[in-house]
Amino acid sequence: MNTLDAIRRLTVSRSLFAPTTLERAIDALGFVQADPIRAPARAQDLILRPRVEGYRAGDLERRYPALGVEEDVFINYGFVTRAVQALMHPRAGASLLPTAGNKRAHALLNFVRERGTAHPRDVDAHFSHGTVTNYWGGSSSATTHLLEAMHYKGLLRVARRDNGIRIYAEHAHGPAPIGSAARKARVDALVDVLVLQYAPLPAASLSQVISRLRYAVPQWRGELRGALQRARQRLTRAEIDGHSWYWPESAREPPVAQPDTVHLLAPFDPVVWDRRRFEMLWGWPYRFEAYTPVSKRKLAYYALPLLWRDRVIGWGELSIKHGALRAVFGYAGGKPPRDRAFKRALDEETERMRTFLT
Repeated sequence: MNTLDAIRRLTVSRSLFAPTTLERAIDALGFVQADPIRAPARAQDLILRPRVEGYRAGDLERRYPALGVEEDVFINYGFVTRAVQALMHPRAGASLLPTAGNKRAHALLNFVRERGTAHPRDVDAHFSHGTVTNYWGGSSSATTHLLEAMHYKGLLRVARRDNGIRIYAEHAHGPAPIGSAARKARVDALVDVLVLQYAPLPAASLSQVISRLRYAVPQWRGELRGALQRARQRLTRAEIDGHSWYWPESAREPPVAQPDTVHLLAPFDPVVWDRRRFEMLWGWPYRFEAYTPVSKRKLAYYALPLLWRDRVIGWGELSIKHGALRAVFGYAGGKPPRDRAFKRALDEETERMRTFLT
C-alpha cells in the first residue's frame, strides 16, 4: 500500500463496513461522537445510519437503556462501549469537583442514589444551587454543571434521556490499575480504539488524536507521549509523497474497483473527521460552519460531506420542510460528475435519507 489512491480506498473501505445491527456497529466503532445540532439529524444518528441496517433517526436514544453503551467523554463527547469506558475509569486524581462543591456533590450523589434516577430539574428544585458561568461565557444552572462534572468523574452515568435531557443514575467503577505496566496497557488499548476508527492516519494526525486522550484519561496524561512512541512502533507504516502514514497491521488493501455508491456523511464521521487527512486525500478543505457567521460561510450551516465511490466530491445541505425533504448540493469542482451512475446513486442516497428522517 504505497500510493495515495490506496490510502484513500483503505480509508473508506475500513470505516464504511457493511450495514449490520446497532449493537455490532457500535462495538465495531467503539466510540460514536455526539453533537446536539439536528440539521437534519444529530451527528450520532448520521454516523450510525450507513453502518446500521434499517437505522432511523433517534434509534440510538430510544434503544440506549438496553444497549451496552454509555455516554462519556472519549476524545470528544459521545457514546462508548462499556469495555472502552472501563479502560478510562476511575478518573482518580482529576481535579473536577471544586472544593466548595464537594459537600454538594456528596449530597447530590445521595439524592440520586435514594431515587435511583434523577432529572436535573428535580435536583435543582431540591437543592437550588443557583447559576455558574459556563464554558461559553453564559450562565447555566449550577446543578447542571455539578451533575456534568460528577458524570465526567464517573460518579454518575446517563441512564437515559427524556426529550433530550440527561437522566442520571449512580455509577461505580472497578479499581484503578496498579503499576506502570497496567496503566500503559490501558492507554495502549485506548490508542488501538482510536486507530481502528480513524486510521489510516498521517503522522501529524496520529500524534494529534492520541493527544486528545487527555480528555478520556486526564489522570494519565503523562503516559500519552510514550503511548504515541509505542503506537508508531507497532503500527504498519508507509512513506507516501513525503508523509508517513500509519494503520493497523491487520488492514488489507481494498480492491481498486469501488462500488457506485453515494454516502452523505456526518461532519464528524470517521471518514472525514480528520480535516488534515481530508485535504490530503480529497484536495479541498472541508469546514464545519454551524458556528461560523453566515457572511463568512463557504459551504453551509450543516454541510454533509458527499462521498462518491472513494472520493468526497462535495457536500449536501438537507432539511425537512412541511414534511418534505429538501436537498441542496454543492461540489468542490463546481459541477457534479456527468456519470449517469452518479445521478442514480445520488437519488438512491437521497431516498435513503428520506426514509431515515421520517
